[in-house]
Amino acid sequence: MRNSAKLMARGLPTLTLVLLAAAAALSTASGQTYPNQPIRFVVAFGPGGVGDTTARLVAEKLGDKLGKPVVVENNPGGGGIAAARAVLSAPADGHTLALLTNGTSISVSLFKSLTFDPLADFAPVTKLGSFEFFLAVKGDSPHRALADLIKAARDNPGKLNVGTVTAGSTQHLSAMLLKSTAGIEFQWVPFKNTPDLLVALLRGDVDVAIDAYVALRGNFDDGKLRPLATTAPTRFALLPNVPTAKEGGAGNFEATAWNGLFVKAGTPPAIVAQLNKAAAEVLADPDLKKRLLDLGIVADPTSPEGLTTFFKADIAKWADVIEKHKIEKR
Repeated sequence: MRNSAKLMARGLPTLTLVLLAAAAALSTASGQTYPNQPIRFVVAFGPGGVGDTTARLVAEKLGDKLGKPVVVENNPGGGGIAAARAVLSAPADGHTLALLTNGTSISVSLFKSLTFDPLADFAPVTKLGSFEFFLAVKGDSPHRALADLIKAARDNPGKLNVGTVTAGSTQHLSAMLLKSTAGIEFQWVPFKNTPDLLVALLRGDVDVAIDAYVALRGNFDDGKLRPLATTAPTRFALLPNVPTAKEGGAGNFEATAWNGLFVKAGTPPAIVAQLNKAAAEVLADPDLKKRLLDLGIVADPTSPEGLTTFFKADIAKWADVIEKHKIEKR
């Protein structure tokens, strides 16, 4: 009997053996296959923002792929610390997911004492999407191109006003990065939120604003605001006539935001692989890609290793900006 079993095992194709091993690895402590219960997707933002909307669009289709509902749980505040704590206090079994973003990269250097280590405490699954910012001016602004804006800033250092939301935001740090790469000086003006920023720009209280497409789209469409450049390395598909900041003369300037899917460190690699495969299939769905693009988000799946490399580089990039421009730490 034992010899017969050995012969049968030898006769199994290699692929079958690999699949059996993977299935065994995907078993949880209770002996059940992953996932065996609804999955929490913890988001460090309130409902309605870009991160929350991305998570909800992905969660719906990811649940269909995995055969269990993926429920978005909003846990905003504290620079993402509360959301991180919620994920890190759960078992490392793939049933609690985290949405980490460019804001997480910034937090590593912006906070004097971060209560978690994003690189050590989380395991990357895949990047979900990337989105850019736009340098926007009033529709009747004399600055017809980014080159005009840069020339005005060089001719009158410190006279130009650039508005963004919140100190320490990616928009704020992008403005500071623009100073360095374009070699210009301007007055940065902070705003509590995007509506206040847009009111100020439309009133002429600031000369230019830096914000995401979804925030500016309505005013772009009716001509009240005009995009001078995108901060991404390539032109945005929905606004192909808008040049990149690099094309506009801002030197080696590039600033994008992103969001990614992570799990708690220690989650079995086979579960990470299953999540990565399911997410890649979801992000390849034409309907989802279109719905994301309408929000200014480009579906951008990666391998777990690719996300690790990108994440480390993003942390280093914003740490340099914070240090160079002496951004006050919290």
